[in-house]
Amino acid sequence: MSRSARAVTVLSIIRDCLDALLHPSARYDALTRARHRAFMAPRLLGSLVALAAFPVYLAMRGAPTALEVAAFAWLIAPILLSWFLSRTGRYEGAHILSALALAGLVMMVAVTTGGIESFAAVWLIVVPLEAALSASRRVVVFASALALSCGALLIALGHFHLLPAAEPDTALHGVLVGAGVASATLYAAGLALSAESLARTSVSLLNVEEDRYRLLARNMSDVISRHNRNGAVEFISPAAETMLGTPGARLTGHGLFDRVHVADRPAYLTALSDAARGSEQRSVEFRLRRDAARGQNASADFIWVEMRCRPLEQASSEAEVVAVMRDITDRKIQEQALELARTAAEQADASKTRFLATMSHELRTPLNAIIGFSEMIVHEEAMMLDATRRKEYAQLINDSGQHLLSVVNGILDMSKMETGNFEISPEPFAPRAALLHCCNLLALKARDNGVDLITRAAEDLPVMNGDPRAFKQIALNLITNAIKFTERGGSVTVSAAVEGARLMLCVTDTGVGIAAEDLARIGDPFFQAGKTYQRKHEGTGLGLSIVKGLVALHNGEMNVQSTVGEGTTVTVALPLDFVPVLSPSNNVATLVPAQRAESQDQAHQVKKRAQAN
Repeated sequence: MSRSARAVTVLSIIRDCLDALLHPSARYDALTRARHRAFMAPRLLGSLVALAAFPVYLAMRGAPTALEVAAFAWLIAPILLSWFLSRTGRYEGAHILSALALAGLVMMVAVTTGGIESFAAVWLIVVPLEAALSASRRVVVFASALALSCGALLIALGHFHLLPAAEPDTALHGVLVGAGVASATLYAAGLALSAESLARTSVSLLNVEEDRYRLLARNMSDVISRHNRNGAVEFISPAAETMLGTPGARLTGHGLFDRVHVADRPAYLTALSDAARGSEQRSVEFRLRRDAARGQNASADFIWVEMRCRPLEQASSEAEVVAVMRDITDRKIQEQALELARTAAEQADASKTRFLATMSHELRTPLNAIIGFSEMIVHEEAMMLDATRRKEYAQLINDSGQHLLSVVNGILDMSKMETGNFEISPEPFAPRAALLHCCNLLALKARDNGVDLITRAAEDLPVMNGDPRAFKQIALNLITNAIKFTERGGSVTVSAAVEGARLMLCVTDTGVGIAAEDLARIGDPFFQAGKTYQRKHEGTGLGLSIVKGLVALHNGEMNVQSTVGEGTTVTVALPLDFVPVLSPSNNVATLVPAQRAESQDQAHQVKKRAQAN
């Protein structure tokens, strides 16, 4: 084994022995452990070396004096001090006792060897130097005052000739002074090395802590920032570049504030200000502008960020603030999607309530008429009904039954379209003839309501391919609605024209119109514009829903424009040459592709709205 390896082994053994003597309170902190070792090691080793040299001194000196015996006996004090620190862990108290022990030994030797001129007096300088290792200002002040007091006492005793007379031996005195200076210098050098070792340990531990926190800051997905009292950023972790797409250097100062959405800046500054003045944690959500990635031409967008901030120094009245920011854009999108779903569920519940209220009226009215007039016919003898009256009642029963059948058929048609089982049979037909037929059927109803029904269909309309029954149902529902909601003296205009490869069917009325908040929901099943208790017209709210479904089945479009009090215009665009999308299982045209596209579009709109807001 080499000498260096042996030295390392010996040092390791000594360190292990010292660690075994440490107080439990000092074993879990590296710096405290190093200080306790630095206190005990020189005292134990020095005392052991001095005690081991005592027999050699006796052999060279001869019989010792009482003073020499007391001085060597006093060397047991450092061992007792090490035991005191090992048992109690009171580091400052051990240094105070050490200063008293060293000053007492110096005074005992100096008093009997010439006072302030003694070779031992130079050791008073070592007292405050030794106390410097305590890292306590109170201990250093005490040791300095103690050394000065001892020096002043030696001067006073010599001035008043209170010191015992010493034998003049110039040669021996010079040797003792040299030995005192050399020993004091060596001890001071040992203290300096101990101080340097403690400083190096402290710096090493500080570097380890800094590396640890730097590693955490660099690898955390959350952004850590430190703000001064006016909110300016003094430090921001590298994760900001990943979150915002810009170097952290551009976010220092007021760079981060400039990226906060204008509407969220007051909340952002308020959270920082409250955190700086208080001791509690503050939390705020706001939007931050994020730059587009390199190579992309997309403009910068905003992300949602949650920031939790708290004061860095709670003792001061207004301290710096440390904040942790996290990207919560996905959570915001989910919250908005849930809000939209909740709103849709509430609307569906309201639609169900309106539907039940409406259907209660729509079903009971014809059923009551059927039951009532049929009972009257059953008891015709008691009521003495003539043939004319029976015929009238029978016609009323038939009309009520037809109305009830139309309501049930509308519900069934809507259910089929929603489940994708509505059958359409495309074939060539003349749209002008079908439209005129519908207008002729409703001409009497328009005349009874005092509404002018105007038809404008070009004679050269081409033959189109589609389901003629569905086309007539679209036209009848649109024209019926227009007549129903047009006041007496108004007009309903039905026009048809060709634009490109599509037939444009337009129904315009001068009726009551539709409010803007209801316009977006026109075409929803069982939805009726206006509040149920305010409506003056009968209906289930399925007319436009069926129209919307039939138009979608023909790959067409429906557009509604309306102004309250001025009228409504419904425009339907149908392809002249319709090719149905058939289901492979039942060869039935379905709404599945359209519904899927609409769902995807809604999801896209939710994401865009969340980022824009």
